Amino acid sequence: MADKKVLFIAFAIEDEWARNLFTGQSVHPKTPFEFIDMSVKEPYDSAWKEKVRARIKRSDGVIALVSKNSTNSTGQKWELDCAKEEKKKIKGFWILKDDFTSITGVSSTSWTWEAVANFIDSL
Repeated sequence: MADKKVLFIAFAIEDEWARNLFTGQSVHPKTPFEFIDMSVKEPYDSAWKEKVRARIKRSDGVIALVSKNSTNSTGQKWELDCAKEEKKKIKGFWILKDDFTSITGVSSTSWTWEAVANFIDSL
């Protein structure tokens, strides 16, 4: 991983704790990637959607943090649909050891730093 990669992180707001742990890795000086996080606690209006789409377009890939909360998260669903429309590579990572929730059209795997690095290397 030579160049820093820009990753958009899609997650259910109930899983903000996992996003915090996940993105905390990016502060390490040798981590060859950075994160864009568009989490909001406001309604998903057209201005929010425009900002998200612009950031997804600028990203190299999208990581979905997947849990049972993902199935009811309208924000995460919209982000992932947008990423598919923009033809971005998406990888899902299960955030809990016993929760293997499936998101249509998203290939998911266990959250390990090796798996994350492999995805980033594929971008």
